[in-house]
Amino acid sequence: MLRERFHFRETHASLLAEEEAHLAAAKAAILRARSEIERVVARDPFFLAALEPYDPGPAGLVVLRMVRAAAGAGVGPMAAVAGAIAAAGVEAMVGAGARFGVVENGGDIAYATDRPLRVGVHAGSSPYSDRYAFVLPAGGGVRGCCTSSATVGPSVSFGVADAVTVFADDPVVADAWATRLCNDLRPGDSSVFARLDPARVAGVCTVVGDDIARWGTVPPVVRARVDPALITSADSV
Repeated sequence: MLRERFHFRETHASLLAEEEAHLAAAKAAILRARSEIERVVARDPFFLAALEPYDPGPAGLVVLRMVRAAAGAGVGPMAAVAGAIAAAGVEAMVGAGARFGVVENGGDIAYATDRPLRVGVHAGSSPYSDRYAFVLPAGGGVRGCCTSSATVGPSVSFGVADAVTVFADDPVVADAWATRLCNDLRPGDSSVFARLDPARVAGVCTVVGDDIARWGTVPPVVRARVDPALITSADSV
């Protein structure tokens, strides 16, 4: 298996693939996706700052997916940007013939896999952090496993959760809903899950300190030793 760190401007991603050609396809697609988003931002800077659903008008497929996913979750379109870029990368890998490919973009993961795939749980100072992993099942095409946190990383969050991980068939939807749930989640309040559409979101796992909650279908969790050096961030490039 090949692993490569890819950094371009604000994008800090980790790519996994079995062939160099698949890595090349992912990187080219990530750059195309970024270029599309940057053209919209240059034309309409409010797209970059909006914290509520916003439609910038005519745009390409990457931006349209962000706009639609954000509207469904009730957040600004940039809440889905990492998932959209990751999805573009993995979809390009699959288009190049890959049966296995992963793009992890700041905690937001798009993947296609022909084998069980372990994804470590990193949840800040929670006692569960870096000790467990989700086992994502093989098959099913391109999927998303996206995490938002109010205590880890530079992203804006209005919540308190150490980690909110959303599993969905569409990585862009998973990213948007991870942001929304992380913004709204409060300890002991399960009402946040009532906003979810089971047709679009498969499952959710939340970590707030030593409290864990689940909704829907969450992949199996196993004990694991998570290597912090593998966590993608601006400081790890």
